[in-house]
Amino acid sequence: QLQLVESGGGLVQAGGSLRLSCAASGRSFSIAAMGWFRQAPGKEREFVAAVRWTGGSISYADSVKGRFTISRDNAKNTVYLQMNSLKPEDTAVYYCAADRNPSGGVPRNALAYDYWGQGTQVTVSS
Repeated sequence: QLQLVESGGGLVQAGGSLRLSCAASGRSFSIAAMGWFRQAPGKEREFVAAVRWTGGSISYADSVKGRFTISRDNAKNTVYLQMNSLKPEDTAVYYCAADRNPSGGVPRNALAYDYWGQGTQVTVSS
């Protein structure tokens, strides 16, 4: 089993920044990629960003490209999401997820992920 724990959410004004962290424990050697997703009230969960654990290939949703940066620290089994220039529409519960598929690339589909964290709330006020 793999456990994922997110942290770093909170309340911020529009234009501000937050940094989310997601620490993996347990069978962390099985991680092939990690991603961030978000879900706003009444909306479906949507892809935000993902990174390949080996090689570091990265993918972003168009809505966050240029504002958010995903990074990883393999030694700490942690993935980060630096969020700058936040907008009210970024308000959501943010989830990190881990994919075990060694040939899965950098998946943008939530169904590709095997493990999920509990989520952390990000609220951006206008």
